[in-house]
Amino acid sequence: MSDTLDASPFLSKSDAVEARYIRQVEGHSTFGDVRTKAMRVGDQMLLLEIEYPPEAGAPLHVHQHETICYVVRGKVRVTVGADEFVMEEGDACTHPQGVPHGIRGIEHAVVLEVKSPAQTMSDFLQTSDR
Repeated sequence: MSDTLDASPFLSKSDAVEARYIRQVEGHSTFGDVRTKAMRVGDQMLLLEIEYPPEAGAPLHVHQHETICYVVRGKVRVTVGADEFVMEEGDACTHPQGVPHGIRGIEHAVVLEVKSPAQTMSDFLQTSDR
């Protein structure tokens, strides 16, 4: 693959995307070292890659966007509304707009989240470089 193709405005290379630690989500403090990369930002969608070490995660919170989550690897415990379940590699779920939800790593996990409508990360996350 040529460098010209790698420089496409339609492509994000993981090693070129800055990783940030999530410290708060919707004003609620996260626990453990939850790390994220904003892989793609579109007009209508935001794609985040999020790493959850064991016991790290986010408490119950509510967004003004819908989220679809997909577990790439590992295992997480998720709460959406009154439902609580374990998600493993290959599982997907939805967090509807306005519904309380939270997540905690069971095994080191990588989760992709698609959020729509797109918001800037600072609208709902507080992050740091460490």
